[in-house]
Amino acid sequence: MAERAAPVGVMDSGVGGLSVLAEIQRLLPNETLLYVADCGHIPYGEKSPDYIRERLRRIAAFFHEQGAKAMVLACNTATVAAAADLRELYPSWPLVGMEPAVKPAAAATRSGVVGVLATTGTLQSAKFAALLDRFANDVQVITRPCPGLVELIEAGDLGSPALRQLLLGYVQPLLAAGCDTLILGCTHYPFLRPLLADMMPADVAIIDTGAAVARQLQRLLGAHDLLADGPAADTRFWTSGDPQLMRKILPLLWHKSDSVQSFSL
Repeated sequence: MAERAAPVGVMDSGVGGLSVLAEIQRLLPNETLLYVADCGHIPYGEKSPDYIRERLRRIAAFFHEQGAKAMVLACNTATVAAAADLRELYPSWPLVGMEPAVKPAAAATRSGVVGVLATTGTLQSAKFAALLDRFANDVQVITRPCPGLVELIEAGDLGSPALRQLLLGYVQPLLAAGCDTLILGCTHYPFLRPLLADMMPADVAIIDTGAAVARQLQRLLGAHDLLADGPAADTRFWTSGDPQLMRKILPLLWHKSDSVQSFSL
């Protein structure tokens, strides 16, 4: 059985999952965190489910080697493709995935129109269709795949004219349709909140699921008697891409520049 002081492994296809990592650290400051950014294989949203499942098996095996007591898939596309597979492979391992916040958005909308910004892979998934069928029967949900956004954020671009123009092109049709609630269906997108706030009326609610993922992790660790007593060790980072590039981006998206190691299997 894992010890309470063992770390929690968090992964994403890139640096977007840092938005979830921050929520986990905020709620569970005693937990030691490990983070793998699979930047060498981004974007997941354009990859096949089989490809993503193979990547996640490798990352899960790596976290096991590091002694992780739980794993968080801080990526909607990875959750859709691989969560069930990983739960079958590691049935006793607490595993937290994520999904677009359709239920809270449907409850929050006043106009009855909800917008979703997400990757192509998430929007085309059966799981997303099931979410709409379960929670969004009484509202109109307008989806926008957002090719290009992840790549710009991965490069550390959070506010260039090119990014602003691309994002505006995705947001304007939603506003024109009467959207008053916006779901950020990719973990990269919370880093665009300041830009979105400039583009949208103040009464448009912007919803992501980072905090809900942190709460679910807290529940699972508690149920397995694995909540850490602290103090937490420094967060460790790995990337399958260029470690030097991630070292440059970390100060923009994380509260400090931690050490980054190369991840390769």
